[in-house]
Amino acid sequence: MDDTSDVGAETPASARANTDGQVGLGYLGPPGTFSEEAAVEYDPAAVRVAFGDFPGVVRAAEDGDVNEAIVPLENSTEGAVTLTTDLLVHRTDLKIRREVVLPIHHCLLTAREVVPEEVRVVYSHPQAIAQCRGYLARHLPGVEPVASLSTVSAVHDMKAGGRPAAAISSRRAATVLGAFVAAADIEDVPNNRTRFVVLGREDAKPTGRDKTSICFDFSADGPGTLHGVLGELADRRINMHKIESRPAKSSLGQYIFLIDMEGHREDPVVAEALESIRARASFFKILGSYPRASS
Repeated sequence: MDDTSDVGAETPASARANTDGQVGLGYLGPPGTFSEEAAVEYDPAAVRVAFGDFPGVVRAAEDGDVNEAIVPLENSTEGAVTLTTDLLVHRTDLKIRREVVLPIHHCLLTAREVVPEEVRVVYSHPQAIAQCRGYLARHLPGVEPVASLSTVSAVHDMKAGGRPAAAISSRRAATVLGAFVAAADIEDVPNNRTRFVVLGREDAKPTGRDKTSICFDFSADGPGTLHGVLGELADRRINMHKIESRPAKSSLGQYIFLIDMEGHREDPVVAEALESIRARASFFKILGSYPRASS
């Protein structure tokens, strides 16, 4: 994917005093990550504040240290970002208020004195390595892949390693950290994209081109239980964009279902469907209604 599952130490509050009293947009740092690119795409004028892990980004928005938080939710090749999903389901009342779809292009970065033929080790986040496995097999056979905490950390690891090394990271990271782009767009799937969501205390007002995200589970399993929920949407001709499940964390075999549907929670037909689903579920949560991103 990219840096979308990176977990590190949270940036301490004292290190975030570069906002001059302003509050802005929290993202998973450091600068140079794809999360930062998504933050720029969402609001180029925002004061961007980097944090070291996803819980820190979310907590900052909850505490008012930033107005909004932007976090990755799913990738077109690797699927859901489970840490973000679990935060939304279990640990925060923040709402999704916008989505940003970012094309993900990986680059092979080296120090300027290292040519690709000399490379003996490649650093990156495991998901980035997975997304470039074909390129590595064709162009760097036998090179050892080594996991880094993030695609940005990979550049630091590359520079600190004792062997001739490369990193899989972004072009922006190369600019920020002073690395050489030995090869660009090395991802195996050319239309690789990551969907980021912007979180705030309130979701968005209706625009006429919206999505609503919900999650729910059932106290007891039985034939047709999930089918009944899906029928509430089908009977009202509400298009479902996505359905997935995550462990409920309460017992083995118990799952929480997540659905993205067309429409805003305030639309009368959608509101009616949501109330019917709520009545069927033992746990129900609206994660937010927000404008659909352009495909």
